[in-house]
Amino acid sequence: MSGAPDLRPLFDPRGVVVVGASTHPGKFGFVALHNVLSRPFAGPVFATNRDGAEILGVRTVRHLDDLPAGAPVDLALACTPAEANPDVLRACARRGIRAVFVASAGYREAGPDGARAERELVALADDLGLLLAGPNGQGLVSTPSRLCAQIVAPYPPPGRIAVASQSGNLVSSFLNLAGATGVGVSRAVSAGNAAQLGVLDYLRWFATDPHTSVSLAYLEDLTDGRELAAGLRELTATRPVVLLRGGATEGGRRAAASHTGALASDERIFAGVCAQAGAVHAADPEDAFEAAATFATQPLPAGDRVAVLTTAGGWGVLTADALGRSRDVRLAPLPDDVRRELDRRLPPRWSRNNPVDLAGGETRDTVIEVLALLARHPAIDAVVHLGIGIQSNQARLMRQGPFAADPDVARIVAYHERQDTRFARAAAEISAETGKPVLVATELAVTDPDNPGPATVRETGRLCYPSGPRAVRALGHLARYARWRRRHGPA
Repeated sequence: MSGAPDLRPLFDPRGVVVVGASTHPGKFGFVALHNVLSRPFAGPVFATNRDGAEILGVRTVRHLDDLPAGAPVDLALACTPAEANPDVLRACARRGIRAVFVASAGYREAGPDGARAERELVALADDLGLLLAGPNGQGLVSTPSRLCAQIVAPYPPPGRIAVASQSGNLVSSFLNLAGATGVGVSRAVSAGNAAQLGVLDYLRWFATDPHTSVSLAYLEDLTDGRELAAGLRELTATRPVVLLRGGATEGGRRAAASHTGALASDERIFAGVCAQAGAVHAADPEDAFEAAATFATQPLPAGDRVAVLTTAGGWGVLTADALGRSRDVRLAPLPDDVRRELDRRLPPRWSRNNPVDLAGGETRDTVIEVLALLARHPAIDAVVHLGIGIQSNQARLMRQGPFAADPDVARIVAYHERQDTRFARAAAEISAETGKPVLVATELAVTDPDNPGPATVRETGRLCYPSGPRAVRALGHLARYARWRRRHGPA
């Protein structure tokens, strides 16, 4: 990837030092050290403290110059006041530390004096040959290195999504969604003011990272739209990029300026840049994460023809409506040979159309057989499966009811839960077999995530969507990018 900086000292450091560690559990310097130690990071962990106190079992040193000779430290997490940071950078350079994440605020977002201090800090880092992340950021996560170098929670499950954000809170949101859905993260960084390393720099490096298959970014500062457009065009030629933009309204622009000192541009221009470059322009954080999670876990569709399988009519109707409104995917006509085959398997009351409404005609294997029939047909490019977990939902009521000890009740409870587990596994297996997206949706993903249906979807490593329309929206992003790649991607 042209112009991609080498960010291995940030995301895969040999060792880490927390600069400005504190004995007070409420201070960032304590939390940062705690979080680094909370993961089984393979390298050595050091810390500086002005009193040389022992903190969380780490014998701190008073100054970076006091680190053990030859200590393999590539990354410093600076939890020091802004006025101390120039000396921190000089000390890092003396000790051969190659990257510094500056968590301190008080820079561009604080006004003209802070902006000047920020420019001076960047110039110093450039002169010293240091990678400078931040300032005014909350840190970074790297699950391949088992590194949680940040001043806040959470730490996500490992996965294929890489996150770069000009808002630390949005990083936390995406990491929380990763934890809730089970669709994990490879790298995540709060770019803060992005003084030296901008979001585009992180995206370029993510595009070279073997642990990453999709990049997700939150942007406020769009001062160089031409560079962004050119960079995105190169990135999306090989892998998807999902963008969420803040500062789209006048109120949002004022908030962005006070948050990171950012200058946001016109929303229509941003949308046009994304469309031309093949990037996904997400509507909100949930849309952004679900799009990234879909890219990370589903194959790209060969076309826009979607079949819907449902165990109840209303869910299918709303999903068909969502497909009717979509510009990117559509409800496929049900092929005649599929209709004839379903006539043999289902009672006469089935819908005889797409959506395929089983109308309560399921036997033990019907759902799996119909799912496979739809996904394997050459006239269908993707399938949305609705209604998983409904049997286990009834099982929960039975399990909690006054007749739970009855052997017949216990037997049907186990059967219901076993069926939903089978359906979830079959969806992943059929998708892998056919190379087609098979998206599973149920509100139980949110209302009862421990239900065996959505729980097993998570175990397969895929996203369980909270509704049919949400699955359609994610599938639309997938289809649009696939179409763009066929036209503009590498041969």
